[in-house]
Amino acid sequence: MTSAGANGELTPVRIDCHPIGGVAGDMFAAAMFDAFPSLYDNFTRDLAWLDIEGLQASLSNHTSHSLYAQHFSVVQNVNIKPPRTLPAVIEFLNSKRLDANVIETAIGIYRLLAEAEAAVHGKTIDTVHFHEVSDWDSMVDILAAAGAIARLNCSHWRIGPLPLGGGTITTAHGDIPLPAPATVHLMKGFDWTDDGQPGERVTPTGAAILAYLSPSTLHAGAASATLAAVGVGCGTRQLADRANIFRVCVFNESDNEFYENDVVTQLAFEVDDMTGEEIAQALSILRAEPEVLDVCTVAIQGKKGRPGTGFQLLVVPHAGSAVIDQCFRQTTTLGVRHSSVQRKILQRQHKNIDGRRVKVARRPGPVSTAKIESVELAGFSSLTERRAQAQSAERKAIDD
Repeated sequence: MTSAGANGELTPVRIDCHPIGGVAGDMFAAAMFDAFPSLYDNFTRDLAWLDIEGLQASLSNHTSHSLYAQHFSVVQNVNIKPPRTLPAVIEFLNSKRLDANVIETAIGIYRLLAEAEAAVHGKTIDTVHFHEVSDWDSMVDILAAAGAIARLNCSHWRIGPLPLGGGTITTAHGDIPLPAPATVHLMKGFDWTDDGQPGERVTPTGAAILAYLSPSTLHAGAASATLAAVGVGCGTRQLADRANIFRVCVFNESDNEFYENDVVTQLAFEVDDMTGEEIAQALSILRAEPEVLDVCTVAIQGKKGRPGTGFQLLVVPHAGSAVIDQCFRQTTTLGVRHSSVQRKILQRQHKNIDGRRVKVARRPGPVSTAKIESVELAGFSSLTERRAQAQSAERKAIDD
């Protein structure tokens, strides 16, 4: 049940997702509406703006294995067919009076679905047809989820292991194994657990929503925060030994006005048999990886007194495996250590000063500091000129 005082004005710093029964679009939406009741008011407006006669939705109290939950259901007495390809979905959504951020988020979820279906059926994302997610209730589920995600603007999502399920399900393509092929494609890199309960536990729509959020793995030892709200959504299926629920725990934003909490993946390894030129090239390639936030090296003394180099990388959550592969390709290391680490990051913004990009950070004090991007100084021939230009731009950025 929602904690006292939870509302759509809350800006959570972290939302932890517990897929106890699994996850589907309606379960995700119900949990978010339970945690943030005002989001449901926003959704009803969005649904009205779709302007589809006979398309309705409701939120009601349910219990699953004696646990309270909200159930989100869609009624679709509609005479027209919904869009069934990604270009048609994009054209349809862009024709409506929805908030731009909601449209962008919904299209992002649909695009991931299209990419998964295209990979499964050997087609392009523009030509593949949505099948099991092509009806109006799937569109409403995605719209509800997109509205919650876009309006909350949560800085960090985490997810526990997903229930595997099993068996087969009958689709437009005949009987297919569970989890469905599109779900398996979307959930690469996520942790799974087999709790012994068969059936479809994670639907393609639920998988696409999670893939869009790109949550990190839920684990013990996260940064301390205040639990502000809890939301529970349930599906229609009754499981034999557990509640068929999806729960979200909402943690409030830090009271510190200068920095916020963040979680990243840290990679570390050492080498003692690479030349300086080889190390420089490896660093250049690793820094160019879009998932890499930072790379640094330190001089070390290895076995038998040999000099070596220690590498340390900060990587966005869920991207560690791809970057680890690149570490093995570009260096001689035989092992890479990895862990999730917490950090506090200062609020910062980029300003354009006389056509040059300057990063401004707010620090306790309160004071602001500025640093011009080094590439903006490449055109000046001497150190004196570069320092003068940097000081001028940084001073203007702080005073601006």
